[in-house]
Amino acid sequence: MKISTKQILKVLQVLAWLIFIGVCIEAGGSIFSAFYTLVINSYNAKTYWVGNDLSALYEYDRIHFLVVTLLISITAVLKACMFYLIVKILNDKKLNLSQPFSNEVRRFIITISCLTFAIGFFTAWGVKYTGWLVKQGVPMPDTEGLRLGGADVWFFMSVTLFIIAQIFKRGIEIQSENELTV
Repeated sequence: MKISTKQILKVLQVLAWLIFIGVCIEAGGSIFSAFYTLVINSYNAKTYWVGNDLSALYEYDRIHFLVVTLLISITAVLKACMFYLIVKILNDKKLNLSQPFSNEVRRFIITISCLTFAIGFFTAWGVKYTGWLVKQGVPMPDTEGLRLGGADVWFFMSVTLFIIAQIFKRGIEIQSENELTV
């Protein structure tokens, strides 16, 4: 049984939609939980969004609580933006498999590279910030539970995608040179 590229792209499109919905729920839940805790009921800090207990942080300082929840929310929103772009390019049928080297695909890869770099930046900042809070004596959940882990992976992915974008740039140049010579 041979699986075609179109079939693989269809499966990836479904997976991208599922992940997009998941990260949107994560982003919305994180933002709502932070808002609810800060404005309506501070008891919510005990079971912040996915069950993380941030009550000690909230009692230590509301501004530090705001900063940590903002970093969590920013990374979640950036992930949602990234998967929105993936879903969009797959749904808009912008991938021309007969001529894969196009400026649109190159811009898409560069944009995804920038988003992954930003996710890496904010997760690294979150890890350092929560580490600093722990040194101040504030009990904190682990960074993986806060969805702030893996900054090195996001940076690695960003650099890899940037290199692929440069390869696409060269492919576009070669493709246009070949069209001019024909």
